[in-house]
Amino acid sequence: MTQSPDAVMVFAAGFGTRMGALTKDRPKPLIEVSGRALIDHALELVDAINPQRIVANLHYLPEQLEAHLAPKGVTLTYETDDILETGGGLRAALPMLGPEPVFTLNPDAIWSGPNPLTLLRKAWDPDRMDALLMCVPVAQTLGYTGTGDFTADADGRISRGPGLIYGGAQILKTEGLMDIPQTSFSLNLLWDRMHSDNRLFSLTYPGRWCDVGHPEGIALAEGLIADV
Repeated sequence: MTQSPDAVMVFAAGFGTRMGALTKDRPKPLIEVSGRALIDHALELVDAINPQRIVANLHYLPEQLEAHLAPKGVTLTYETDDILETGGGLRAALPMLGPEPVFTLNPDAIWSGPNPLTLLRKAWDPDRMDALLMCVPVAQTLGYTGTGDFTADADGRISRGPGLIYGGAQILKTEGLMDIPQTSFSLNLLWDRMHSDNRLFSLTYPGRWCDVGHPEGIALAEGLIADV
């Protein structure tokens, strides 16, 4: 194995409950920002790194996303019974993603600045890292009201704490998913194990980032795009 990521998992199965009525009849990744679906903003980032494989998981209103994504060359995996969350969904998609480390990307954010996936690829060091998370200083975010998810040391190793938020883009080794007994689980479980091994790292994003997981984020994201 080369340990070089060349596949991308786009998480598109969520219910989008924070969006309220906007997701009553459509999945959150199809909500438009500046005239384009959120997932198309995400796929623009993905296409720029030219991966060999792009996979998206579907659960809520999957037929709409299937019609939108199938012509774009995205391989689809269906969570037909229960939603598997990020960890379970990624594990279920591994036969399509392959054995190497993978990029994962959440489509409910807008990035203003360099492509986060390109930056992650340049900084990835599989000899030291089991995961490299793109994190954003709280002061550089829009639509976010918390204090952060992580704090980083001088080498980029991260622990739970304030200061940095996880922006929804990362490179991740997937072998550890097989050791988690739950069917449906968050990638936080895998991150915690990597942290215990001192192999959980972050890269600080130099641009700005907007959370579009709630209705107010749409206008904020459109303003961020207009400022570019």
